[in-house]
Amino acid sequence: MPSLCLAKEEKRFILKIEIFTFCDFAQENGGKLTVIGTFDTIIARSFPCIHPQLFVVIRIRFNIWEFSKHTFRIETCDLNGDMCMEAINGNMVVNGAGNATAVSHLIFTVSNLHFKDSGMISFAFYMDDREIASIPLYIRKG
Repeated sequence: MPSLCLAKEEKRFILKIEIFTFCDFAQENGGKLTVIGTFDTIIARSFPCIHPQLFVVIRIRFNIWEFSKHTFRIETCDLNGDMCMEAINGNMVVNGAGNATAVSHLIFTVSNLHFKDSGMISFAFYMDDREIASIPLYIRKG
């Protein structure tokens, strides 16, 4: 368990990614997160293809010393290192409600993803310009 006496710079990235997934639908209502149909593989009949819509969901737990304004972005790249879509950028302010930790949810709808061929796309999540987590999205012919 991390010490609360760490230097400020060392404390900065002790946040935890509790959920990072693709799904068919997601929403937040009053702090409650609903996620339906998580997956990591898209099966296409032929290539090139377009996947009409998916949701990217990230649930982040922050410690009390991380309550502040943060920048984030999600970048994608295929196995060749090519970007698959524009990066998603944003800001968030994390406030606690009297607790030692706080949770924030990020939900993004991604529409009309184009795939030239089967393979894998990596979705990397950055917080304050540091990569925190990544997940793969596999594309297969089926």
